Amino acid sequence: MSLKSERRGIHVDQSELLCKKGCGYYGNPAWQGFCSKCWREEYHKARQKQIQEDWELAERLQREEEEAFASSQSSQGAQSLTFSKFEEKKTNEKTRKVTTVKKFFSASSRVGSKKEIQEAKAPSPSINRQTSIETDRVTKEFIDFLKTFHKTGQEIYKQTKMFLETMHYKRDLSIEEQSECTQDFYQNVAERMQTRGKVPPEKVEKIMDQIEKHIMTRLYKFVFCPETTDDEKKDLAIQKRIRALHWVTPQMLCVPVNEEIPEVSDMVVKAITDIIEMDSKRVPRDKLACITRCSKHIFNAIKITKNEPASADDFLPTLIYIVLKGNPPRLQSNIQYITRFCNPSRLMTGEDGYYFTNLCCAVAFIEKLDAQSLNLSQEDFDRYMSGQTSPRKQESETWAPEACLGVKQMYKNLDLLSQLNERQERIMSEAKKLEKDLIDWTDGIAKEVQDIVEKYPLDIKPPNQPLAAIDSENVENDKLPPPLQPQVYAG
Repeated sequence: MSLKSERRGIHVDQSELLCKKGCGYYGNPAWQGFCSKCWREEYHKARQKQIQEDWELAERLQREEEEAFASSQSSQGAQSLTFSKFEEKKTNEKTRKVTTVKKFFSASSRVGSKKEIQEAKAPSPSINRQTSIETDRVTKEFIDFLKTFHKTGQEIYKQTKMFLETMHYKRDLSIEEQSECTQDFYQNVAERMQTRGKVPPEKVEKIMDQIEKHIMTRLYKFVFCPETTDDEKKDLAIQKRIRALHWVTPQMLCVPVNEEIPEVSDMVVKAITDIIEMDSKRVPRDKLACITRCSKHIFNAIKITKNEPASADDFLPTLIYIVLKGNPPRLQSNIQYITRFCNPSRLMTGEDGYYFTNLCCAVAFIEKLDAQSLNLSQEDFDRYMSGQTSPRKQESETWAPEACLGVKQMYKNLDLLSQLNERQERIMSEAKKLEKDLIDWTDGIAKEVQDIVEKYPLDIKPPNQPLAAIDSENVENDKLPPPLQPQVYAG
């Protein structure tokens, strides 16, 4: 195996985590490197441009139809009547669609009948029962929380209730449009509290956390990994990719963590547990909290190993290693869910936003990981990925003087594992031999016993007749005097 003399570590500049528009907030690969605010601006611009292009295309087609109709009107009188009927039908159909859309967005359409609302909720009774218990609990906590804000709390509850009713009738929209509605709701509520309610910023943040918890607990089963997206396909792809990279070691990633230290090993286990637990949470903020706890365990593990605070260049490789080792379920779905429905202020600033951006970078690195990233030749990388072979020991005399100490230690450990494997195979061979000897010995003893039994058969005689009593034939026993009884005389 050919190794390069210089070890290229995983390095991400701090500026690469920020929004590429230069606003100072954290960017996100799901938003093409923009932060939430800039992404929405770019999305609106692209959307308006697309609408304008569609209008121009429609007008051009309309003009072409009118010109074609005018040119053929003089020569085709009979077809003229048919075309007019077609135009009339087309106009009626367009009017009906516009009326339907207006009716959809009207206030009366939000109310609906109780029967329609009940028919819309249907899956499994047990799932509904479990969900209703949790949603009822969250709703009660939300109402109790808003009671402390009096009139402002009543207004917030009213807006939240209207939003949930509106989202109920927007389930047929794309997940991007539902996400846009949710983000608009977050922004409008926060601005209204600050301008009209004069609520302090720290309280606004707490209220927004409770609002997010309330609405996303109710919307979770409808907006998490919906069938209209390719989230599930991406989940399976990243899981397959991580399984194929099972051979990657901490030394290949230059991970500054020594798992032989018990405290460090415990931190690694806790970090893996937290990143896996993320999938069990329903609220985006709770999923972010799992990522934050995982990241803090990683920083503690690095600090214990190096006896100094961890840097960003130490953190990202270790996070990649944790993701590879844990293979979290539905990783892409959870990232997309947080991106779409989390309060954008959490993703743009603060430690939650920093750790989430690093997780997105780690997943992107895993998807694009190649031979150069691990300082391997392409031939070795292809063999490892196909499972034809695994990293083997390199002789110490072939190492270059400037070779990475971590790689040397890796091959030393692999050699030790190879020796342990040979010892285990030898023990298994001896155990199988011992098992065969015991079986042969048991068969031999059984044969010897059978031969002895056949040579000296056991003759079992019938039992002798019991002896009769002496007076059994004396028929006059009842006439005999009673037996003498011993008597004791004093003196």
